[in-house]
Amino acid sequence: MDQAGTLRELSSAKQSGAAAGGHIRGVAVASGKGGVGKTNIVANMAFELSRKGSRVLVFDADMGLGNIHILLGMSPKFNVGHVLAGSKGLKEILVEGPGGMKILPASTGAKQYSEISANEKLVLKTELEVLQNDFDYILFDIGAGISANVMFFCAAVQDIIVIASTEPTSFSDAYALMKILSRDFRVHRFRLLINSCRDRKEALGVYHRLVTVSDRFRLGIKIDFIGHVTQDESVTKAVRKQRLFCDLYPRSDASKCVAGLVDMLVNTIGDGELEWDRIFGVGGK
Repeated sequence: MDQAGTLRELSSAKQSGAAAGGHIRGVAVASGKGGVGKTNIVANMAFELSRKGSRVLVFDADMGLGNIHILLGMSPKFNVGHVLAGSKGLKEILVEGPGGMKILPASTGAKQYSEISANEKLVLKTELEVLQNDFDYILFDIGAGISANVMFFCAAVQDIIVIASTEPTSFSDAYALMKILSRDFRVHRFRLLINSCRDRKEALGVYHRLVTVSDRFRLGIKIDFIGHVTQDESVTKAVRKQRLFCDLYPRSDASKCVAGLVDMLVNTIGDGELEWDRIFGVGGK
């Protein structure tokens, strides 16, 4: 917990999403279970934010099993592993994605980065400080599960969006993720997004069950329902074409859901300055 720290609330931004004074608004997007469409949602959120005029960086924080570049049909020459090894700087490895978003690709199949060291956190901190005036938002695409890296990134960023589906296993794993973060890392507020559901009513059903369970076992957390994304054939079609559904099918139901989610994100995500020292466990608690 001391390494990750507790961030002050993130810098306020107007409806346009632009942050003032070079502050970056950080959002961690996580899931207890893999296969719930987390990376796809992150990429489409970034696209919509970029389309609204925000400068967006997507940090593929699944450090050893990065896949956002695969989703987008990219083959980056370098990745964050080169930065951690000291052979490249972050600015040298950033790639441009749809809509002008920037992507920080992760290593793929690199077991050594499944738990980054204190020195590697320092490297990331130093490199990200250089970029902080270049972006309004940084979206952390967190790996699934409850690994050390997942706990670290989630505990470091004030705003956490947990993505779940309607499957019982996804429900259970989302609960477990929030339970561990609240118990061991004093994270007490989460925003819940339900993906691949029939409609808002079904999504709210999952949300209310999670709230009921968390209250029953007295986790002491607050869960905000931030939205849902409906089951939509356009999502599958876009994935097969390695394109974003918000780009390829902007009038689809799923795209409208993401647009609404982004509007809510811009209006409700917390205020305050993102502190790199506290994020990467350097220079204080």
